[in-house]
Amino acid sequence: MEGKVMNIGTVKELTGLSERQIRYYEERKLVFPDRTKGGARRYSFEDVSRLREIQQKLKDGFHTFELKSMKQYKGN
Repeated sequence: MEGKVMNIGTVKELTGLSERQIRYYEERKLVFPDRTKGGARRYSFEDVSRLREIQQKLKDGFHTFELKSMKQYKGN
């Protein structure tokens, strides 16, 4: 398992998503960042790939509840 080292600002730049969208996908249990002792989210490159895929599937007409039922979006 690769390390979760990126902050939400870096993920935002890499994905083109807003911080609000990234947090929403976390709330919907589609992505699972680690948290620092101070509560900051930390993401891996795998998380970035997952967020890009989520973004594409939503553009293709899927809904978040449909994505949640897909195996690749289940919790770690």
